[in-house]
Amino acid sequence: MNSHDILLILAFLALVLLPAPFLGRFFYKVMEGQRTFLSPLLLPAERLVYRACGIDPEREQDWKTYTLALLAFNLAGLAALFAILLLQGSLPLNPQHLPGLEWTLALNTAVSFVTNTNWQAYSGEASLSYLSQMAGLTVQNFVSAAVGLAVLVALARGIARKSTHNLGNFWVDLTRATLYGLLPLCLLLALLLVWQGVPQTFLDYAHATTLQGAEQSIPLGPAASQIAIKQLGTNGGGFFGVNSAHPFENPTAWSNLFELASIILIPAALVFTFGHYVKDLRQSRAILGCMLALFLIGLGAALWAEHQPNPALAALPVEQGAPLEGKDSRFGTTASVLWAVTTTAASNGSVNAMHDSLNPLSGMVALSNMMLGEVVFGGVGAGLYGMLLFVLIAVFLAGLMVGRTPEYLGKKLEAKEVRLLVATLLVMPVGVLVLGAIAASLPGPAASVSNPGAHGFSQLLYAYTSGAANNGSAFAGFGANTPFHNLMIALAMLIGRFGYIVPVLAIAGSLAAKKATPPGPNSFPTHGLLFVSLLTATILLVGGLNFLPTLVLGPIADHLTLGF
Repeated sequence: MNSHDILLILAFLALVLLPAPFLGRFFYKVMEGQRTFLSPLLLPAERLVYRACGIDPEREQDWKTYTLALLAFNLAGLAALFAILLLQGSLPLNPQHLPGLEWTLALNTAVSFVTNTNWQAYSGEASLSYLSQMAGLTVQNFVSAAVGLAVLVALARGIARKSTHNLGNFWVDLTRATLYGLLPLCLLLALLLVWQGVPQTFLDYAHATTLQGAEQSIPLGPAASQIAIKQLGTNGGGFFGVNSAHPFENPTAWSNLFELASIILIPAALVFTFGHYVKDLRQSRAILGCMLALFLIGLGAALWAEHQPNPALAALPVEQGAPLEGKDSRFGTTASVLWAVTTTAASNGSVNAMHDSLNPLSGMVALSNMMLGEVVFGGVGAGLYGMLLFVLIAVFLAGLMVGRTPEYLGKKLEAKEVRLLVATLLVMPVGVLVLGAIAASLPGPAASVSNPGAHGFSQLLYAYTSGAANNGSAFAGFGANTPFHNLMIALAMLIGRFGYIVPVLAIAGSLAAKKATPPGPNSFPTHGLLFVSLLTATILLVGGLNFLPTLVLGPIADHLTLGF
């Protein structure tokens, strides 16, 4: 690494961490209906949405009603997107006259974008029309991120409120998250990307003649708007097939930095939003400290591994022997590794290099980030409510160690909450280990693996981990577009999304109904270094230990075979 690499990492951390407290307070005020600097401009639009949809913004919902509204909204979005993808050949804004998708691929893609995963078993510019990209994918990029934010806010209210069954109104939370939070930020980022050269046009593909005399078709389209929300909404699905490694999605070093920082900008800010809900910003600093520690550990390990010389090139100097295959020479090793760690820590899934080409240990870091359940910053809303589940588990374990009834911020954790917490611990093992084992044991699905041995197993393991973690990135050598994998990975994505959301809302409803107990001298503090250490250990042991055997069979075995 050189000084430029260090400056890139410092600039990235500054762009993420410095605005986080201010943006976090802004989101709190927005979600609670308080006045902000955008209110004069957007409040009339908000009221118009409520009138047009017949929503009473003053009417709150209990957790069951909130959950039913959320599930109905997602089901309607899934059906609409599925129909658009199937029928795109007959719909407008299709200058290339692309046909509709095969039904299992259309279902997989619809599930993918509704669950904020953006797993893509197709090449964007070669498969989807402008209408499918905008009215289908981009719309779901907004609302799937807003749904995650709404669930987080409902959980924060459940922890903060006392003796009530009300968690807010899902329709109001969805509207405010989209209108005040996501849209303005995406407009700003889209303008920055257009400035850097990302296309935003309805023109047909450009045609050119190469120096060799061959005819070339150059894909265009309304790319900047989708790229902005794919990053800020932790979605990750690219307008073009190779995602942010494509020069039209990521043309310059500045666009690379802007997109990279935007991946975890909102997840980091929402940690402070939670602190405002519970009226204790010390909780925010403790949670952010745990997230940052896990992130930096992974980044350090991946950078060390990726900067090691390839054994096949051991005779060359270290810098020349560093593996650059699969990376864009514009960005180099450090920027590629930083993106790979960030995108898997945040359940974003966008890539500026091919993860299949990473050093096995770097690939293991990406896998581990996802296997922890998207809590190292994680998706918009989803990352923090996943982290808060681990906070409650850590509090429960601390209570067992000292022989006291566990409590968090004055709310006692009883049998009902513990059962729901245990249910969430099964989500990732079922989505990854069970479904992945079925795929690996059948000769037809296993044929999608393009490499022999441990690396081939890592490809399959990565695919099902990415689906269950709602991440969407992949080892590119895995042939995912088969009916079996389309349906099984769609199931993994649904389990990974709603297997958390429903228990989280049930926990929120249960905690909201409880009376708060004032902290006493024997209360376990949840804001100091001791708790941060306990929380980090809980995440690594409870969340990650289930997957150690698969990591041994995959990337660790792959690493041990290097040079042979």
